[in-house]
Amino acid sequence: MKKPHRRLPAEWEHHHSILLSFPHNGKDWPGKFDTAKWALIDFIKKVARFEKLLLLVKNANHLITVKNLLERHHVDYSNIQFIFLETNRSWMRDSGPIIVKKKDGTSEALKFKFNGWAKYANFKKDRFVPDTISDFLKIPLTEVYHRDRHVVLEGGAIDVNGRGTLITTEECLLDSQTQVRNKHFSKADYQTIFNEYLGVSNVIWLKNGIVGDDTHGHVDDICRFVNPNTVVACVEKDINDPNHFILNENLKILKNARLENGSSLNVIEIPMPKPVFFEEMRLPASYVNFLILNDAVLFPTFNDDNDKRAYLIFQTIFPGREVIGIHALDLVWGLGTLHCLSHEIPV
Repeated sequence: MKKPHRRLPAEWEHHHSILLSFPHNGKDWPGKFDTAKWALIDFIKKVARFEKLLLLVKNANHLITVKNLLERHHVDYSNIQFIFLETNRSWMRDSGPIIVKKKDGTSEALKFKFNGWAKYANFKKDRFVPDTISDFLKIPLTEVYHRDRHVVLEGGAIDVNGRGTLITTEECLLDSQTQVRNKHFSKADYQTIFNEYLGVSNVIWLKNGIVGDDTHGHVDDICRFVNPNTVVACVEKDINDPNHFILNENLKILKNARLENGSSLNVIEIPMPKPVFFEEMRLPASYVNFLILNDAVLFPTFNDDNDKRAYLIFQTIFPGREVIGIHALDLVWGLGTLHCLSHEIPV
């Protein structure tokens, strides 16, 4: 395996800023956008308390609308930099650039191909997010190719410890029938890509994502690194819930996994909220869709008894950061919450 000259920092490492995009049409929250937008404004307010925020808006008219919402919610937007770009959707975790550090200390923006999670047709405007952010930050942009193909990869599909280990799922990256990202790519292909572009020498492959996950297996709803040798992993105690078997299978893999240095992985279990439904759909509600900020951790809450348990777990895991819950019952109707909406920019 080649010695990598790039490294993807862990999410708890210091940030330059957080990237978000404010939706201009609300189509991801049909019938609920009037309430979801206030949850988004509250999310923005909390992020801007702790660090700089890069916020995409469609145009000058949209900026006026967004500023009005911010002012009504008493948000100080002096820490927000607005960037004009019309997007199809607001899920910056997946369409935004992945910023890596090079050996010489400089940054590089990686542009993986975004194909609407191999499911939707309205994504082509989102493909310009990496170029726009690269230009704004004045850092070089590199398109990621393997076997002469532009590699499809969403940020929510992977999680790293910044030391050489990455976690992902087979359901997302190896599926050959339902939502196909990179046809005929094997684990070895992904290992080569992860090593060359992200500085990863060790990949932990989980099986499947949770029920209701529109992305077909994103890892950021089931398991996340919280320090170089520890993950927080979702568990479901109700044996009648289909997530019980899915998460138990992943838990067994994690408890037997090894890190890049050969040591065991420390696994902290976190409960799932009770199933969240709206209309006829089960939604991908999960506490591990949290966002780590420089001095805080924002996590989604669901008016559930386990909200408090999740809060106490995060307080234990992140003793030096303020832990703040963000009401996400309306946000999750968009089939994602805090981590899905955001993307950190390393310092």
